[in-house]
Amino acid sequence: MRTRDGSAREPSADLGAFSSSGTVPTPWAQARATLRDAPLYWLSTVRSDGRPHVTPVLGIWLGSAAYFCTGPTERKTRNLTGNRHCVLTTGCNRLDGLDVVLEGTAAPVDDHSERWAVAGAYESKYGAHLTAPGGTWAGLGNTIRDGATLAYRIEPTTAFGFGKGASYSQTRWQFDRIRTPDA
Repeated sequence: MRTRDGSAREPSADLGAFSSSGTVPTPWAQARATLRDAPLYWLSTVRSDGRPHVTPVLGIWLGSAAYFCTGPTERKTRNLTGNRHCVLTTGCNRLDGLDVVLEGTAAPVDDHSERWAVAGAYESKYGAHLTAPGGTWAGLGNTIRDGATLAYRIEPTTAFGFGKGASYSQTRWQFDRIRTPDA
């Protein structure tokens, strides 16, 4: 997040009641790094009848938003057409580390330059899986660029960080209460 003058802005952070004694909120920079580096995410959307839908997706963190891609006829696309609210989750299946839950609204990426930036970030992150002729998702970058694969941007409204290990922490970041660091 950036201010009008270009300086960095951070969401407000609160520590949950179930955190270990003496812990402090996890820094947003650590959560952002977890979102940036995660190899896999879980996307939760809502069907038109209210039932949840959860699916694994590849994704990237670019600027101040999370991105994922999908096909135009897939369940998550149909769900987001009716209800753009979603949750993106990542972390580890261990009792140490950081799990991050990002709540927000998914918006289709229609801007040509943004699509190209997203495609490039996918190719950089997933490498030969996308760029090698025999890669698992070979050519995905080009289908993102030309719009055959839909790209969505999730602007966070709230995020949660669950720190695990020697001590436990539950941090909530609120993006509607953005603050300037050191302010």
